[in-house]
Amino acid sequence: MEWNAYALWRGLHVLAVLLWIGGVAFVTTVLLPALHRQGSDYATFDALERRFATQARITTQLALVSGLAMLWLSDGWARLLDTWWLWAMIATWAVFTLMLFVLEPIVLHRKLHERARHDPAGAMRLLQRMHWLLLAPGLIATVGGVIGAHGGAWF
Repeated sequence: MEWNAYALWRGLHVLAVLLWIGGVAFVTTVLLPALHRQGSDYATFDALERRFATQARITTQLALVSGLAMLWLSDGWARLLDTWWLWAMIATWAVFTLMLFVLEPIVLHRKLHERARHDPAGAMRLLQRMHWLLLAPGLIATVGGVIGAHGGAWF
């Protein structure tokens, strides 16, 4: 039996996106609202999300490697010229990578911690808005990618 390399890379890509965007969805729609209802503070959120941040850093990079492997194996570079959902995936990946590897550890963590000391409720509301702003394009890119990869008419 011969292995289908493209199918293996696609499976890894789906797994990476599932863990990454699914995790963001959990944090956005379950964790943050639950913490808000319990009156928990930023320190509690930070302690819980820190573990997910490691997972997200790994899975975003697995999504990059697997996505590039699929483009290479299929010689699909020309598809980048006229496929919006590939660009949505790339843009989503770029924003998350910037957030996970640069902005969050260097700037946002410190600023949110400082804001939480002065305005705990405001810091949690800001976190909720930021997560919705990150989740929305992730969901659009995921749905667009699945439909487009399976021959969706206008994709």
